[in-house]
Amino acid sequence: MGPDAMQREAYLRVFEIIQSKRNGVFLIRVTGKVLTYVTALCYAVAIAVNLWRVQYRTGAVLILVPAISFLAVSLFRRYVNAGRPYEIYSFKPLIEKDTRGKSFPSRHVFSIFVIGSTLFWVNKAAGILICLSGCILAVIRVVSGVHFPRDVVAGGMIGIACGCAAGLFL
Repeated sequence: MGPDAMQREAYLRVFEIIQSKRNGVFLIRVTGKVLTYVTALCYAVAIAVNLWRVQYRTGAVLILVPAISFLAVSLFRRYVNAGRPYEIYSFKPLIEKDTRGKSFPSRHVFSIFVIGSTLFWVNKAAGILICLSGCILAVIRVVSGVHFPRDVVAGGMIGIACGCAAGLFL
């Protein structure tokens, strides 16, 4: 049995565990959505508060650093075009998704970490909480079969690095 078969078996075993729990798949899907939407809301509020307080430079950094780095990561993903676990191992992921390729790095995980680490410069507690949420989201993206561990680790590291760079402009 080759390493690919072991990987596939690992995903299928995790799926079996999640599916055996009452509302397991539902909880995975809802938790991922809630973390994504709550992060977006916190991000929008942080931008609005800084603009309301006439802190235009901070508001601009909060907008531009994540936006520019998001575009760069999106272009990089398109160039690398790494396959996703569900397409490589031929299974149905727990999160409904039919995208082909563009798995590396995880853009969901990148986004939550770039937002969290950028907000850290403005509000340390919010930044830390969002980054902790990013860890949960990373696990969800892997156990649901839409990303490999390397995808979410790279997404998180790139997001943190870009968010740390925001400090240079504040």
